[in-house]
Amino acid sequence: MSRSRKAELILLSITLIWGGTFAVVKFALSDASPLTFLALRFGAAALIFPLIYRKDYFSMDRATFTDGIFLGLLLMIGFAFQTVGLQYTTASKSAFITGLLVAFTPIAQAVIEKRMPGRGNMIGVVLVAIGLYLLTSPGGQGFNIGDVLTLFCAISYAIYIVYLDVFSKKHDVSKLTLLQLVVTSMLSITVAPFVETMHVHFTVGFIWALLYTVILATVFATYLQTKYQRETTPVRAAIIFSMEPVMANVIAFFAFGEFVGWIGAVGGALIITGLLVSELLDR
Repeated sequence: MSRSRKAELILLSITLIWGGTFAVVKFALSDASPLTFLALRFGAAALIFPLIYRKDYFSMDRATFTDGIFLGLLLMIGFAFQTVGLQYTTASKSAFITGLLVAFTPIAQAVIEKRMPGRGNMIGVVLVAIGLYLLTSPGGQGFNIGDVLTLFCAISYAIYIVYLDVFSKKHDVSKLTLLQLVVTSMLSITVAPFVETMHVHFTVGFIWALLYTVILATVFATYLQTKYQRETTPVRAAIIFSMEPVMANVIAFFAFGEFVGWIGAVGGALIITGLLVSELLDR
């Protein structure tokens, strides 16, 4: 198996972890405000990460430090726009607009890396975009401020994916990951008082949700993305990440008996088709 194929399978496995966070965070947010939860999640991950991936983090060079902070800033901006936007738009529209990062990533790659995606990638992007629309069935009245904020979230994530491709090839992966965790946590706790009424209740369910998101969805997932995304292209990575809502719906079906309907199922099939076209056509 080639390095790129192995990396893409690992990235695909991350979407299964991320897909599980929808149900987990749904329970957690009944006990904590969104950015407060985000600050706890990434703060705890920043404390645990050096215990698992042991490095001399104090010998960090200036370039790694500045690039890691920049990645953390982009990551936090994406989370913040999405979280605040959800207060003004529907969950289905938020899911669809966030998923449009798959369409913005080729543009960001062309501008930042001066590299055009392949034909298979572009066909995959179109199939995934249509599939996302059918899967999420975005409803709501018109285009509101929440949709605008979520659109900025998708753009931020697309830029993040491309810069992660650039920086992870130049710097130590563990140090880049730790910086992203620290910056996201610090910015979350700084911004939270301005956009929400901060609160948290440490119930048993909340602690379990925090453990899942901290250890699996943040410590391991962020490290694996930072390490393995560089082995593929940003556009293909974005297409792989579009499997997250598919995984979320599969988990919701088995865990809660929720079914997205046949139109949603067709959308999920189109996303998978887009992934396969992107994977196989250019090869």
